[in-house]
Amino acid sequence: MSPTFASLRYVNYRLWFAGALVANIGTWMQRVAQDWLVLTVLTDDSGVAVGITTALQFAPVLFLSAWAGLLADRLDRRKLLIATQVSLGILAAGLGLLVLSGHVQLWHVYVFAFLLGCVSAIDGPARQTFVADMVPAERLANAVSLNSASFNAARLIGPGIAGLSIAWVGIGWVFVINAVTFASTIFALTRMRTDQLQPVPHAVRGKGQIREGIAYVRGRSDILVVMAVVCVVSTFGLNFQLTSAVMARTEFGKGPEEYGILGSVLAIGSLAGALLAARRERPRVRLVIGAALAFGVATGVMALMPTYESYMLACIPVGLASLTLLTSANATIQTSTDPAMRGRVMSLYMVVFLGATPVGSPLVGWVAETLGPRWAIGVGSIASLLVASAAAVWAIRRWNVEVRYRIAARPHLTIRHRDREPTEAERRAATADALRVQQLGDRAA
Repeated sequence: MSPTFASLRYVNYRLWFAGALVANIGTWMQRVAQDWLVLTVLTDDSGVAVGITTALQFAPVLFLSAWAGLLADRLDRRKLLIATQVSLGILAAGLGLLVLSGHVQLWHVYVFAFLLGCVSAIDGPARQTFVADMVPAERLANAVSLNSASFNAARLIGPGIAGLSIAWVGIGWVFVINAVTFASTIFALTRMRTDQLQPVPHAVRGKGQIREGIAYVRGRSDILVVMAVVCVVSTFGLNFQLTSAVMARTEFGKGPEEYGILGSVLAIGSLAGALLAARRERPRVRLVIGAALAFGVATGVMALMPTYESYMLACIPVGLASLTLLTSANATIQTSTDPAMRGRVMSLYMVVFLGATPVGSPLVGWVAETLGPRWAIGVGSIASLLVASAAAVWAIRRWNVEVRYRIAARPHLTIRHRDREPTEAERRAATADALRVQQLGDRAA
């Protein structure tokens, strides 16, 4: 089997991968339908209302993630996930029935978004760390990347199906379809071979365990750098639900089908990024910083695209950069964290990743209404470039790192600590550089 798909050798992971793919498609369908419902049915193209809906959906992460991470460290994660998937399905069905009955109002969507956020806050750390239960430690980075591939394959398929479904059968049925898709994950979880799950240490009940997780993160400067970069990029840059909806509707005058296509094209780059990440055995902090820089450049270009078609094409490199950033950040933290602390550490990561959305979405929505949708994307581009540059400068100074770039030799970019002995490959590269300089000097003479 190709190294890219190595984790699929394990039957439990295959079940999870297939079930999660179906459920993720439904989730992306609901996200598109929810934004379109708020934007075109319940308001008069209000970017602020869409931003508030998104904020309410992610606000519970700020308050519940630390506790949810402790649950993920203490409890049987498989059983916890079954409970959250059932709850998410019930909520999706409830909102769908309200829409189909014709009684839905904006405050109903706000309430359901908040309730979905509460369940998702509990689901997130368990979902992230359950990967380690299904594969050996040496396959963890690959499994994390394939999880991202599944999520983004769903992003590739889901928005397009949602746009067509909205046009053919209406918004309400999209929510009902999403409710049904959660059955696939529940089926996969109940059919797993529990005797083949990896033995993972669980935290025993005691006082101060959340503070223990915070102290662990504070003592890890590499995790802090990753979290800082992801927090800023997520707050100001990863608002595609909002920015794509406003760009499609107000800037290009398109309908739900074209809006759904934007999400699918964005996912082409995201899926490519996830599959490339699956081939990396051990991601590094420098990849996180480099991906944030690339994301800032790509979104800046996307904001300037003059037509719907050029904007659509610009979504591909944005998807590639954003998924490289998120996958490398997730895998870097999970593979370097003590297994007994993994749930709490990942819950704090979820706070900075998703918890920043309640702050960023209304702000970006206000920028879209006040300065225009292009500036809403531009704000994310500028913020990403600034935080990546600051993180790179800090890491070079704090970790005593030397960065060298050579045009004429491979590898072109080398990064190493100044206080360690160079590797044999670095010695050979340095010797080649010295010979090249000497030859240039001889020619000049």
